[in-house]
Amino acid sequence: MNNSFQGNLPALVSAEDGYRTQPYSDQDNNAFGIDIATILGALRRNLVWIVALMALALGAGIVITLLITPRYVATATVLVEQEADQIIEGADTQPAVAYQDTERFLQTQLDIIRSRSLAEQVLEGESLIDDPNYYAAFNSEMPVEADLDNVLYAGADGLERLRRTVATDLLIENMSVTLPLDSRLVSIGMETTSPAMSARIANAVARNYIESNLSRKFESSAYAREFLAQQLEEARNALADSERNLNTYSRAAGLIRTSSQGDASTTGAPLSVTNSTLVQINEAANEAVATRIAAEEEWQSIANAPLLTIPQVLASSAIQNLLRLRSQAEAELAEERARHLDQHPTVQALEAQVQRYTEQINDVAKSIREAVQRQYQSALDREKSMREQVNQLRQEALSEQDQGVQYNVLLRVAETNRSNYDALLQRYNELNATAGAASNNVSLVDAAELPTDPSSPNLPLNILVSLIAGMCLAGGFVFLREHFDDVIRSPDDVERKLGIPLLGLIPRAEDDDAFADAKEDQKSAISEAYHSLVTNLFYATSKGLPEVLMVTSSQASEGKTTTSSIIATYLARLGHNVVLIDGDLRRPTLHKRLLNNSDQPGITEVLSGRASLDDVVVSEEGSNLSYITALPIPPDPSLLLGSPALDTMISELRERFDVVIVDCPPILGLSDSVAWSTKVDGTLLVVDATKGHRGAIKAGQRRMQLVGAPMLGAVLTKFNPDAAGGNYSYYGYEYYAYGDDEKDR
Repeated sequence: MNNSFQGNLPALVSAEDGYRTQPYSDQDNNAFGIDIATILGALRRNLVWIVALMALALGAGIVITLLITPRYVATATVLVEQEADQIIEGADTQPAVAYQDTERFLQTQLDIIRSRSLAEQVLEGESLIDDPNYYAAFNSEMPVEADLDNVLYAGADGLERLRRTVATDLLIENMSVTLPLDSRLVSIGMETTSPAMSARIANAVARNYIESNLSRKFESSAYAREFLAQQLEEARNALADSERNLNTYSRAAGLIRTSSQGDASTTGAPLSVTNSTLVQINEAANEAVATRIAAEEEWQSIANAPLLTIPQVLASSAIQNLLRLRSQAEAELAEERARHLDQHPTVQALEAQVQRYTEQINDVAKSIREAVQRQYQSALDREKSMREQVNQLRQEALSEQDQGVQYNVLLRVAETNRSNYDALLQRYNELNATAGAASNNVSLVDAAELPTDPSSPNLPLNILVSLIAGMCLAGGFVFLREHFDDVIRSPDDVERKLGIPLLGLIPRAEDDDAFADAKEDQKSAISEAYHSLVTNLFYATSKGLPEVLMVTSSQASEGKTTTSSIIATYLARLGHNVVLIDGDLRRPTLHKRLLNNSDQPGITEVLSGRASLDDVVVSEEGSNLSYITALPIPPDPSLLLGSPALDTMISELRERFDVVIVDCPPILGLSDSVAWSTKVDGTLLVVDATKGHRGAIKAGQRRMQLVGAPMLGAVLTKFNPDAAGGNYSYYGYEYYAYGDDEKDR
């Protein structure tokens, strides 16, 4: 066998099983792991469906937009401050919100605006619950008696409660409350089919929210005043009771509170009459002691002293006068003695006078000394008396002190009640002062105006959304269609879906004559494609061109007969001695298409033993190509193909020819191809690009694998680059016909 085309080329197959190990992959078509060419091919294949789905979505969007009733949005803006301005410092009954809780505070205000209570307040204030225009503005109907089929709304007021519930739900569902980031301006939007109704409700919500916020503050203040009034009355009664208990105990204990009680309260000891008297008597006793000490010292200093040396005596004016008179009398006595004798009457008279003055002086001095003694005794007696009174009062004070323990307890209770009463009275007066000075931390910034343009439907936006929806729908349709599509259309499909190498790619022909002309026109696209296939067959196995080659397909009419005949023709032209066998014993075609002889015997005669190879081989004149038909059609082809005669025939053909090509029947439904596959060196699978289903081909592959058939690869026939999708421009036909026009060279 001539293997001159094999050469020294890189190995493309496995030496063990003859399969190519590295399928072809075009990495240039992948971007970021996405096969863009495959996506574009899928889009081209489904372009009609894509356009139809997008047109359907666009049309549906336009129709829905035209059918939708226009809706209008009116927006009112209110300012929510964290704290209200305080008219009186510290008079607010609600605590100030901490700055770290600002977001929580603002979110709470938004929830209040969205609350059902505020919505019901708006509906009642605007008299909208029984207004049919209100329900019409929301494209709804006002509930009537016939709608009372729910037991929850049974009763005389069932219709009213049902309308209130429906109206409230409509208002809340169509109201939008937004607060931009880093802002305190809350936007209250209302969407209805009536511009006037939208503005009316939006303004009503803003107004009622402001009023309800102020009302909550007033109610909080009123509640605080009412609570404080109650507490104040209780504190007043408690104070009166405690004062009454204190007075009762004081009267029973004989304790009389003085005007200095306020000072005594600070020391914890009550001041009574006994205590005051004790203090005064004690002070008097101290003075008496001092007086006694002074009098005692004075008396002791003169008790044994001569009379005329006592300072008190000398200081007495009477003593001084008597001393002066005595001195005068003594002077006269001295003069008379100088003139007369002692017995002289004048001398004796003067001596008697001097004696009388001396006695008077002694008497006065003694009286003065006795007066000092009496003064000392009087001070001593007073001291004793004072001490006795102090001791007596001290006992009484100690007794009162024991009684003062309970007194102090009652006193402190009274003082505590008075402090509570004073604090409550002050707070109550503050709340009364601020009752008429209401402050609000919420104010209206912009009132809602009548909207002039509808907010919906928005035709440009709806068209854009329709186009996007159409694209998504088309994308989903294309994805599902491509995902469940098992048609083999492209070379990549062969390698990716079948897992076998692609040996040939045959382009689509305009008619059957193009395949007939391919044998003669060596420069046609089909001819060049088959030349490439034949070349690849030389490298399909590790030993080169297989000696016995089986050509089959999964289904009929996929081009296996044409492929096998052209391969045989081209190999014969290359100098190989080739025999083409019609292996389809059920529907033979070789005798009609090539030999035009319906009576030419074939392998049936050989396998049945009625003829030899020499009798059935038909050689083409002037060529290395020979044919063997499948005539006559046997009654049981499977029996003949399973006989040992087939092995004998194949062995004899191997000896007589370089290449044996068997045109086998389709794999599915028949056992003929399976029988042939065990006798050949390689199997070539023909796949029709227009109807090659992966499921059918894979089923055929499994049947071949069960018997260990050597699978060389596949040939994709009737290939159309436009239908295959992807970037298959390099499979174009112009290159194959480069020799037809000189200017194209």
